[in-house]
Amino acid sequence: MIRVLLVDDQPLIRSGFRALLDAEDDIEVVAEAADGREGVEQARRHHPDIALVDVQMPGLDGIEATRRIAADPDLTGTHVVILTNYGLDEDVFHALKAGAAGFLVKDVQPEDFLHAVRVAARGDALLAPSITRKLIDRYVSRPPHPGGDLPQLTAREREAVVLVAHGLSNDEIAERMVISPLTAKTHVNRAMTKLHARDRAQLVVIAYEAGLVVPQSCSSSPRR
Repeated sequence: MIRVLLVDDQPLIRSGFRALLDAEDDIEVVAEAADGREGVEQARRHHPDIALVDVQMPGLDGIEATRRIAADPDLTGTHVVILTNYGLDEDVFHALKAGAAGFLVKDVQPEDFLHAVRVAARGDALLAPSITRKLIDRYVSRPPHPGGDLPQLTAREREAVVLVAHGLSNDEIAERMVISPLTAKTHVNRAMTKLHARDRAQLVVIAYEAGLVVPQSCSSSPRR
């Protein structure tokens, strides 16, 4: 059962999402919150698998709520998905940097919304390759760090990170590297641990900021 927390200051939005989620046999809404502060409290109380968090709320906004959830060692199993009305913007980028696993636009189709919740519950990032390109092209503009090849990673871990940054799943990484899916997952997880990345979304940002991958190389990235 996927346990979901809804955090949005609009009751109508929350009730609509709740009705959609509760109709599924494998998803349960365990709590709701009307602002970021209450959302963090409910997350600590219920330990949901997914926290769907509105990016713009009065008081404590979704970015700070995401940061607090991501920083809480007791909530490592909670994946934050940002809800936005505006698509990819600076707020979404800051939320991803704060630890969000991905984002959804509120006018998403119901079947895509449900699919996204299940994807996030598996620990995968909600960042399609096309969105990754836009994200990096628009916001990751600083020069690579010295030693930007991430020397703490092994050669195979670096290769796996590059493929994650191109939007490949673990199965696709395994096929490309000619290894088993389990080994691919191990390489990705070890890279995340070494780089202190909470999830694949942060791993993508780190890869670009470090200069391990450059935005231009994503223009021909493989399809997911």
